Amino acid sequence: MKLAVLHAPERIDLVEAPVREPGAGEVLIRVAACGVCASELDMWTGRADVEYPRMPGHEVSGRVERTGPGVEGLAPGDAVAAWVTEGGFAEYAVVRAEYCFPADGVPLDLALAEPLACAVNAVELTAPALGDDVLIVGAGFMGNLVQKLVALKGARHVIVADARPDALALAAALGATRTVDVRSESLADAVRATTGGAGADVAFEVTGAQAPLLALGDATRMGGKLAIVGFHQGGMRELPLGGWNWMAFEIVNAHFRDVATIMRGMRAGMRLLASGRIALDELVTHRFPLADVNRAFATAVAKPAGFVKATVTM
Repeated sequence: MKLAVLHAPERIDLVEAPVREPGAGEVLIRVAACGVCASELDMWTGRADVEYPRMPGHEVSGRVERTGPGVEGLAPGDAVAAWVTEGGFAEYAVVRAEYCFPADGVPLDLALAEPLACAVNAVELTAPALGDDVLIVGAGFMGNLVQKLVALKGARHVIVADARPDALALAAALGATRTVDVRSESLADAVRATTGGAGADVAFEVTGAQAPLLALGDATRMGGKLAIVGFHQGGMRELPLGGWNWMAFEIVNAHFRDVATIMRGMRAGMRLLASGRIALDELVTHRFPLADVNRAFATAVAKPAGFVKATVTM
């Protein structure tokens, strides 16, 4: 089979690799698609402190090809969304059966269960209440997912901030009450004008950048919640902790490494997709064949106008 291997920064090669037979409790998946995750971009560009070679790819969907001993509830031909730890950009992948979730009726290039799980778990942990005023800073793919899920929670206002006009236009199309272009508007002033001077009850930071962390508290009411959803890697971050302490904010670290939590989020996310409660049709904007996996990563780094999410299809 063909397998994508990152041998050096900005150099993914397709190599021939054997197709491993599934062991006890495992299934062999014929991969249909694998999403390009923002957490892998620093590894591709060389900004991350990692050793090469690496085998990127963990947002997998496809069909069960064979099952190993002891697997129940899955059969050849079943459509599934799955989480793999590496090597998802390949024609086949061996996955633990419990890491697979039914994708019946969901187009496989849209069955992005693992990133959806991250958003599900972030929103569930932060727990915005009915009627809350919610601020989302960052209108990329993860911010879009958070926005869709917050809408299901029954927020009064959903305010979305970003520096990209196309991202703000999409947020508005997804139902944002107010969008804020932080290049030309004061985030705090816009939020307070929308919320009657109170500030957001809940604020999600979904950028992974320094600047929003400094601005987030100014737009949030006393005693509100600040949820850090962005992928903060590569150096230290500064927090205005004195101000946050004075404002008695509840700080939520919305990152998860516990496998059971990831699985719970994937299960809930796939139920929402399969039932039609949410859809990702407008969020997967760029699709690439496996032979163009480098271009998929380059596009995810460049974020051209209209870009939200790239997937690689086999």
